[in-house]
Amino acid sequence: MKQLPLTKQQLIAALISLSLGSVAQAALTINGGSSAESSARVSWGGADSLSEARSIMYKANNSNSGSAIKKVDNGHGTTNITNTRTFGNSNNSFNNTTNANSYNTTYRGSFGSSSMIPISTDSRSVAVIDAETGESIYEKDADIARPMASITKVMTAMVVLDAGLDMREELTLDPEDFVGPKRASSNLKSGDRLNRAEMLLMALMKSENPAAKSLARNYPGGYSAFIRAMNRKAQDLGMTTAFFGDPTGLDKRNVASSNDLVKMVRAAGNYDVIRRFSTTKSYDFYVSNFSSGNRTYKANNTSSLVRDGSYPIGISKTGFINEAGRCVVMETRVNNRPAIIVILGANSSATRWGDAKNILNSLATRRTV
Repeated sequence: MKQLPLTKQQLIAALISLSLGSVAQAALTINGGSSAESSARVSWGGADSLSEARSIMYKANNSNSGSAIKKVDNGHGTTNITNTRTFGNSNNSFNNTTNANSYNTTYRGSFGSSSMIPISTDSRSVAVIDAETGESIYEKDADIARPMASITKVMTAMVVLDAGLDMREELTLDPEDFVGPKRASSNLKSGDRLNRAEMLLMALMKSENPAAKSLARNYPGGYSAFIRAMNRKAQDLGMTTAFFGDPTGLDKRNVASSNDLVKMVRAAGNYDVIRRFSTTKSYDFYVSNFSSGNRTYKANNTSSLVRDGSYPIGISKTGFINEAGRCVVMETRVNNRPAIIVILGANSSATRWGDAKNILNSLATRRTV
């Protein structure tokens, strides 16, 4: 069924109608149950996912609790995640209540597994890890820093969500949001108005560069503070080869190795909003603009694998600039085992998706015990 665009008023009305009980349980429900296993955190996209992701953001930011998900994942080792929400302020009728849920995910083993998948790839750099054990099951020049293009926007999303900003706040695209290190096409216009949640969805699903630039520009302390926060978070995640010079990926200086991007994707898996938004197949945005008039922007996910729906994908982001080639990162679940896949430097879209399908099909037949 095709999803109809929702107005901001409809979203807020739906928010008000929700009960405290559903808010407190949202994180466990969205993960597919209350299981403490890492597998419970792998969730797939679609209309229901989009609806639940929006609910998480709007409900969490209706309180003083800030970001919807409190997360800790250094990209290697043990992950401890606590979801904490505090309800009750002068703007709503919720009681003052704090609800916390926590679970642990331990990544056993180390890189260098003997259970490598027997494949060859044509992209310049590839890394595949078993996300349950932390073991590398395929590598190709995975420690060499390369331009990552719009894979950058995964880090952009994490920094935005870490700030705990009001996702309902309306942002207006300025002319400077369309200026970057490279010229890039966009269906957005100066003066377009979307709220922060919609800008985030636009950046992750459609990879709209002006949306990512606007999110950074409207960060506390401004654009420069946002770039510093991106690099600080990369350091916190142990991404020793990473550097971020802009929030879009148009800057060829944005680099990281495939193994470092595995750490970034693993950390992104702790944000249910990123899971839901990055795997949304399509969405009709209602865009307001005082100068040029309002319109509907029908947007599709940049990943053909997400749009097709034949493979189980829990996180996804594509990227391309000339210096980076065709890139993609994703989390998947095959044979009841989660895996993270990073592909950098494919010389064509066909090569990128050919390598991705080769890996996914090999995961379906690999030995898992």
